[in-house]
Formats: sequence, structure tokens, C-alpha cells
Amino acid sequence: MQSRYYELTITLENEDFVEFIADFVANIAGDGVELGDKKIIVRSESDLTYVKDALVALEGTLGSGISMRYTLEEKENQDWIQKYQDSIEPIEAGKFYIFPSWYAPKEDLINIKIDPALAFGSGHHATTFSCLEAVSEYVKAGDTVIDVGCGSGILGLAAKKLGATVELCDTDPVSVESCQKNFALNNESYNRLWEGSVDKAESSYDVVIANIIADVLRFIAKDLKMVTKEGGYLILSGILDTKEALVKESFTDLTLEKRTLKDEWVTLVYKKEQN
Repeated sequence: MQSRYYELTITLENEDFVEFIADFVANIAGDGVELGDKKIIVRSESDLTYVKDALVALEGTLGSGISMRYTLEEKENQDWIQKYQDSIEPIEAGKFYIFPSWYAPKEDLINIKIDPALAFGSGHHATTFSCLEAVSEYVKAGDTVIDVGCGSGILGLAAKKLGATVELCDTDPVSVESCQKNFALNNESYNRLWEGSVDKAESSYDVVIANIIADVLRFIAKDLKMVTKEGGYLILSGILDTKEALVKESFTDLTLEKRTLKDEWVTLVYKKEQN
């Protein structure tokens, strides 16, 4: 353990965005992320300036909806990893029990082990939670599934645990690495994992999952629909309710099966009808 470490504190005006930003941060930082009242604290033995720069860029992309302030400090080291682990609780979502490795599994649920220090995609964010519920309902054994923008790999893992054949992709190399680690942590395997987006897919799927921000969903809508089999389902999330209508405009040729609203975040499940 080094004698010094870096601590980045991100303060948000709107607490509804705390978990969303924490999810983004952990996928690029790969270190402990602690949530507070309108605050996110990131600690690492490496300089966190690059995380701050990435957030400034994200804030510019998302517009005026998210406003953040940043404080980056160098501090004397302490056992902050243990402190962070003590702050993480397991959750139940749909058929699944999502838990860090320092907790015991549950016998009556499908267990998925995710250590949030690797990536924050551990089911706590409203979008991930709603996607896990949708996976519970729409994925069945024998299905082919792709998780687009896989992050920690939790949604692909959930589909695999239900007996599906799974492929995953993410444009962020850190997320790809986290996905690999989490599949190994759960003694599960995927058919294919790549750095990039859905346009590199080589087949079509019974279920397509994309938990990404609304603007990206609109940008890749054509590709998402193209890789969805006729009679298959498309699970979309990461959508702020204020941008729901814009997303729906890109998917009017599909049948909306289900809409879930949780903490101002919308999850949409579409069916691609057979011609």
C-alpha cells in the first residue's frame, strides 16, 4: 500500500443522477466508488485527473441536465477499501441476487457475484435494476442474447445464468476487461466479447439489451433493430424520462411491450414482429 492516495469528490446539484454518474465513473476508474448525499467519492492510488476530465466531457455531452463540481485531493493513505466494502449492500432484482464476494449467496435466487471495485454495474442503479427485471421476464434457456454497452457484464451474466448463449460489446476497453473478470468470477463463459459497438455483431439475436444513454440509443437504433430476430425482443434502458419521447421516435416500427419507470429512468421493451 502506498503512503498517499488520490480522492476525487464529485458534487451534483440533482441527487437523481448520483448513481448514473457513479456507474459511469466506476467503469472508467476501476476503483472504489462511494456514494453520499448528492456526492460521489472516488479513491485511487493513481492520479484521478483523467476521471475528472472524462466527467467534464460527459457533462458537455448531456447538456444542462447535469451540473457537477469537482474536488481532487492527495491524502494520507488509510484502509479506504475496507470502508468502501462496508458501504456496499447486496440487492434482489427479478430472479437475481446480486452480491459482492464478501457476502454469502442465497439459495432461493439466481446468484450473480459482482465486486463493485471492478465496475459499479452491480444492479443498484435504477436502469440496471429494471433491466435485470426485464431479463428475468423475457430471456429463456436457449435464447441468443447480446448485451450492447455491457459495462460490468451484469446483464449478460444474468442472461447466461438463465441458460442463454451470450455475446457482449462495449466501446470502453476498461468495461471489456471488467466484463471478462466478472464472468470469470462467476465461473461463466460468453460466446464472444469485443471492444466496439453492435455494428460489429456477426449474427442476430432473440434478445438485444442496450442499457446506454438516450442519445446513443438513437444513434445506433438502426443497428440494434437489424440484429434483433423477427419475434425477438429489444430491451432499452439508460433513458431519462425527459428524453423518452425522442428515443421512441427511433423505434416506432417495433411494438412496445412494456415500459418501466424507476427514479426518473425509463426502460422500454420492444418486440420485433414477424413479417
